[in-house]
Amino acid sequence: MKKNILIIGNQGYVGTKLTQVIDYSKYNVSCIDIGLFKNCNLYRSTKEKCFKQNYSDVRRIKDNILKNQDIIIYLAAISNDPMGEKFKKITNEINYKSCINIAKRAKKFGTKSFIFASSCSVYGTEGAKMKKENNKLNPLTVYAKTKVLSEKKLKLISSNKFKVLCLRFATACGESPRLRLDLVLNDFVFSALKTKEIKILSDGSPLRPLIDVKDMALAIQYGFDFKKLKNFTCVNAGSNKWNFKVIDLAKKVSAVLGGIKINFASNSPADKRSYMVNFSEFKKIAPKFYPKTKIEDTIIQLKNKLVYKNVKKINKKNYIRLDVLNKKINSKYIKTWS
Repeated sequence: MKKNILIIGNQGYVGTKLTQVIDYSKYNVSCIDIGLFKNCNLYRSTKEKCFKQNYSDVRRIKDNILKNQDIIIYLAAISNDPMGEKFKKITNEINYKSCINIAKRAKKFGTKSFIFASSCSVYGTEGAKMKKENNKLNPLTVYAKTKVLSEKKLKLISSNKFKVLCLRFATACGESPRLRLDLVLNDFVFSALKTKEIKILSDGSPLRPLIDVKDMALAIQYGFDFKKLKNFTCVNAGSNKWNFKVIDLAKKVSAVLGGIKINFASNSPADKRSYMVNFSEFKKIAPKFYPKTKIEDTIIQLKNKLVYKNVKKINKKNYIRLDVLNKKINSKYIKTWS
């Protein structure tokens, strides 16, 4: 019998890629999203007819949506630092309070597995010391702090009948139908193609772990076999080969795309968010779901999509999440959302 899966926040960058790769012969999939970014399409996914789409604010999801779900995947979030800083109250409500409210209700309704998209940003700044799951957390932003709060509360809620998987994802990158260009690698590739220049907004020294969005979707599927999960698992999700200095990442993009010029923004500041992450535990517990993509392939696949869609005509602001929200401040979405 097919398992029932509910994806909360499916119309974002990660959720859209996830719904592209799920095997619908094995799962009945329903999704819920507020629809803020549903029109941020670089291209249309062919799988959108394979699942049931519902629309709701995560703070107001009705019980009938949560009932009869074997697996719930919580992707809903104010998803980066600039948005989190501008919308602090709502970030806390969506990323943390709504997550916990839904998890408690799902447990009551008999959901077996709850998969939460956390972030390696919980480590904050540690330089070249590779962070493991049991190391001290140092969240520097509202976004990162909400992830820590959610992890801690989900651990208390978890049980042998309600298993929780928290995936501390590296920084996302790569092509997805609902593209984001407010991510470091994606921004570098887009800028290289459109302006023939890669501009670094920091001094280039920050360390970042990265993960292709396809591999994020793969990692999430590790939680589908809930019988093999511990009551609570919180694990770094990424690849040990994908820890980069920002300057080295820019050089990698430049090399793959044919020697694009790299420039630093004037008075480039040091970025306090700098960390390397150890992903050995995820490789140990979930070898079939460990990232498989090569960074060069991620760059080339994103380039191919952008070139195919005529990168010269793409308006970058349509794929910057904060810019999209700012445009909708007076829309019906924001009036109900805020």
